[in-house]
Amino acid sequence: MKAQLQFADNLSRLGTESAFEVLARAQSLAAQGRDIINLGIGQPDFQTPENIVEAGIKALRDGHHGYTPANGLPQLREAVVADLHRRHTVEVDPKNVVVVPGGKPTMFFAITMFGQPGVDIIYPNPGFPIYESVINYSGATPVPMALSEENGFAFSAEAVLAQITDRTRLIIINSPANPTGGVTPKVEIDKLVAGLLEHPHVALMSDEIYSNMLYGGREHVSLLQYPEIRDRLIMLDGWSKTYAMTGWRIGYAVWPDSMVDHVTRLCINDHSCVNAATQFAATEALNGPQTAVHSMVAQFDSRRKIIVRDLNTLPGVRCPDAAGAFYAFANIEGTGMTSVEAQNKFLNDAGVATVAGTSFGAWGEGYVRFSYANSTENISEAISRIRGLL
Repeated sequence: MKAQLQFADNLSRLGTESAFEVLARAQSLAAQGRDIINLGIGQPDFQTPENIVEAGIKALRDGHHGYTPANGLPQLREAVVADLHRRHTVEVDPKNVVVVPGGKPTMFFAITMFGQPGVDIIYPNPGFPIYESVINYSGATPVPMALSEENGFAFSAEAVLAQITDRTRLIIINSPANPTGGVTPKVEIDKLVAGLLEHPHVALMSDEIYSNMLYGGREHVSLLQYPEIRDRLIMLDGWSKTYAMTGWRIGYAVWPDSMVDHVTRLCINDHSCVNAATQFAATEALNGPQTAVHSMVAQFDSRRKIIVRDLNTLPGVRCPDAAGAFYAFANIEGTGMTSVEAQNKFLNDAGVATVAGTSFGAWGEGYVRFSYANSTENISEAISRIRGLL
């Protein structure tokens, strides 16, 4: 007799990240001999800088093969604190820094820490799909913070504050943003923080994983710079994007005093600790020279200008300026296709992998995300193929 298993109900509410599904389809087509240009996955195409790689290798050769503290190596947390002071001019206690295997564990821990039936969590839409997925998994109600092209895909503080009720427990913000490349200006963040003083029951998770990637003279505004909300702020950052370390699986968050013990217990129950060699590499990333970071960001900026310019020459397509991260969020309504139709046609007929805007929420309909974490040659060829198709 076949097994007749009954899974937990919450498993059916767990979504996915469609960029990985597109990547799998693109790889399958490539394995069949198709020439595929991947502008879908959000991953730097650069190698991890050599000094970081060597630090990881040295750690292994020096015998760092065992468990580490659940919240991260002390020297790594101290390096994080020094980096935050350099970049954001803020003071953080190392005990408030918790190192985890990537950015998603912080999201998962923060959302499940507050999410349960009868609770609302406000999140950006279009936004990173894991936000909405884990909110649903927790049993909470996802309340979309609608982001629009007309507003530069920045949130409106007035609109967000108007969505807060007694049920609201957490607000998630992401700037610079995935998938839109939008950056919320300081004036809106100021208004949000001021308004939240009237809602002391609401926590914040600020996803700042792209904080080093802003263009056109823009400067990053970290929520850590607002002491009046530090006692309810979770600030997420990491190494994956800035240092081209996606496969190393390491990130961190700054947690308020009231949450540190809770999240540390979650770490112990979930993954025990982050692997030791990666933490030594991450320490070198922060303490070592930043030349490679500046070079990568400069190349992203050059690619950004090219892809936005060229997308705006395609029939039926318009693309707003991308202010941060490494994504262009192109409006394809003029092509007459839905987001999914465009994604599939670009991949199947033109050999260009992109991600439908609806993969990032209902407000992404009419858009397709292009990652410019690829060479200028490949970007130009991809746009040429899509031009021929359209």
